[in-house]
Amino acid sequence: MSDAWTLTLRVLLFYRNSPGLVGMSLGAPLVMLVMFGYVFGSAIKIPGGEDYRSYLMPGLFVLIAVNGIMASMIGAARDLERGMADRLRTLPISRTATLLGQAVADVIVNAVIMVLMAGVGYAVGWRVHDGAAKAFAALGLLLILRFAVVWVGFFLGMACRREEIAAQAGLLVFPISTVSNVYVPTTGMPGWLRTIADWNPVSCATSAARSLFGDTVGTAATSPWPLAHPVEATLGWSAVLLALFMPLAVRAFSTHGR
Repeated sequence: MSDAWTLTLRVLLFYRNSPGLVGMSLGAPLVMLVMFGYVFGSAIKIPGGEDYRSYLMPGLFVLIAVNGIMASMIGAARDLERGMADRLRTLPISRTATLLGQAVADVIVNAVIMVLMAGVGYAVGWRVHDGAAKAFAALGLLLILRFAVVWVGFFLGMACRREEIAAQAGLLVFPISTVSNVYVPTTGMPGWLRTIADWNPVSCATSAARSLFGDTVGTAATSPWPLAHPVEATLGWSAVLLALFMPLAVRAFSTHGR
């Protein structure tokens, strides 16, 4: 744990000296808020007559969490390509702590980003309806998801090995966030696509955030289990991702170059 905390501070110092990275992490959700909330939102009808920007905001929080795949992919590939990973592996420290420190720092930084995003949401009329406790529970749930997907990014970044390849491969995250209920309800999608969207972890997390934030969009009686129990589904997906990709990422880091 001491090794992990030391390496957490290393990443936090990097962010302190590169504050633009925080702005860039917040920039993509802001662009989506303007583009969908103000440009396309007037043409999108939400069941129950809810304001579209209120419908969209929880999904944007989820996008901040899911984009951890891209950031960690690029970071892991950059450390490999520039030799930082080799330097860390020469030190008498835990291999798991090396990646754990980066993951913890990422969660801390993204907690700040989500708070800033909440401020932006309040400025455009979004509100929390079920009290502060459930709102903080929603943010905590999304940070757990962020922690899980970061390990996916670590593994994929080390598989890519080069920063340029990881940056290009990171674009594959876009379809995952698009085929979901972040921007529109899944009820209007073709049957086969709706099934994919309903079981998408992004949809589960978005439904969980909407539920905890107190949005009025209800769950249809025919909704599959992940959308009928979104909090449990999001925790389940996070556990599966951690159980699968955390050991894979540590092994890839430990055996790189052998």
